[in-house]
Amino acid sequence: MTTKRLVFSLATAAFVVASFSSATAQNTIKIGELNSYKSQPAFLEPYKRGMDLALDEINSKGGVLGKKLELISRDDGANPGDAVRVAEELVTRDGAALIAGTFLSHIGLAVTNFAGQKKVFFLAAEPLTDKITWQNGNKYTYRLRATTYMQTAMLMPAAQSVKKKKWALVYPNFEYGQSAAEAFKTLMKKAQPDVEFVTEQAPPLGKIDAGAVAQAIDDAKPDAIFNVMFGGDLAKFVREGNTRGVFKDRPVVSLLSGEPEYLDPLKDETPVGWVVTGYPWDKIKTPAHAAFLTAYQKKFNDYPRLGSIVGYVTIKSIAAGIAKAKSTDTEKLVEAFKDLKVDSPFGPFTYRASDHQATMGAFVGKLALENGKGTMVDFKYVDGASVLPSDAEVRKLRPAESN
Repeated sequence: MTTKRLVFSLATAAFVVASFSSATAQNTIKIGELNSYKSQPAFLEPYKRGMDLALDEINSKGGVLGKKLELISRDDGANPGDAVRVAEELVTRDGAALIAGTFLSHIGLAVTNFAGQKKVFFLAAEPLTDKITWQNGNKYTYRLRATTYMQTAMLMPAAQSVKKKKWALVYPNFEYGQSAAEAFKTLMKKAQPDVEFVTEQAPPLGKIDAGAVAQAIDDAKPDAIFNVMFGGDLAKFVREGNTRGVFKDRPVVSLLSGEPEYLDPLKDETPVGWVVTGYPWDKIKTPAHAAFLTAYQKKFNDYPRLGSIVGYVTIKSIAAGIAKAKSTDTEKLVEAFKDLKVDSPFGPFTYRASDHQATMGAFVGKLALENGKGTMVDFKYVDGASVLPSDAEVRKLRPAESN
C-alpha cells in the first residue's frame, strides 16, 4: 500500500468513527449522576440498581423523545469540593444535559449551589436537608426525597401521643442531623410548649463513640428519645443502648430506621417498639408497588431497599420532565418540572412549583421482630403533601429569585 493510499484509508476510518460517535451522541440523552458510592454503599448500591431498572424500562420502549437515556455515574468522594468538580466535569467534559443524585446533605447543598451559579438543572435525589428547597433553594434545583422536616412532621403524632416532657436528641453532627434536630425541636415546642430537651448528643458522622453517647443519654434521664442516627452508627448505638437498658420504658421516635438497608443489619437486635419512617417492602400490597417488586426481583434476584425506590423514581422523574418539556433545554426543564406529576411504586406525586419539592411520602410504623429479623408493623403511608408548609409559608423561606 502506497503512503497516499494509507493516509487516505486512515482518514476515511477516522471519519467513519467520528460520524458514528456523533450519531450515537445525537441518539442519546446523557444524564450526569454523582453520589457517595464508596462511603455509603448500603443505600447507594440498591439505588444504582433502581436507576438501572428504570433505564431498562424506559429505553426498551424507545426512550424519551425518540432517544435512549444514557447514565454517566461518578463518585463524589463524599466531599463538597470533589462533588462540585465532578458535577462540572459531567456537564463540560461528558456532555450531560442535566445532573442528578447526591446522598449526604452537605454534598447536596454544594451541588445545589453549583447548579444555581452555572444554570444547570439538578435533581437532588436523596439529600434530606430542608435548605436544598428552602433557604438555599434556587431556580435550577428540584428534590425528590421527603425532607428532614417532612419526615419529622410525619413522626409528630407519635411523639405527641406519648405525652413526655423530657426528651433526649441524638443525631450525626452534619447538615442532615442538625436539620432534623432543629425541625423536631421547632415542631415539638409548637405542639407542646412545656417540652424540655435534656441532652443533645451529636457525634461526628461515622465516628460515634456509642457507649459514651448511650451512657450520656441515660444519665440525662429523659422520658423519651428522638433518634436520627443511621447506617453503621445506628447499629452501634442500638447495640450499646440495648446493653445498657437506655431504651427500656422510654419511647423512641426515629428517622429512617425502618429502611431495610439500616434495619437488616440489626437482625435480632432490632429495637422493638420504636416508631420510625421506613420501607416495609414485603408488606405493601398496592398494584404499583407489586409491579415494581416483581420487575426488581426478576432483574436482580434480590429484594429492594429504599435506595432502590429512590434510584428508580429519580430516572422516572427525569424522563417525565424531559417528555413534558419536549426538550433537554435547561430553562424548559425548569418550567416542565413545576407541578410535574410522576407515577411511582408508592403512587403518584407532584413536584411543587412553589419550592421545587416532591410530594412523594414515606411509611411510618413500629419496629418489630419476625423470625429473628427486624420489620415494620402497624404502618401507614403518609403523603408528603400533607406535611409540607403552604405556598405562602414557603415564599418566606426561599430566596426571592429562586423561582
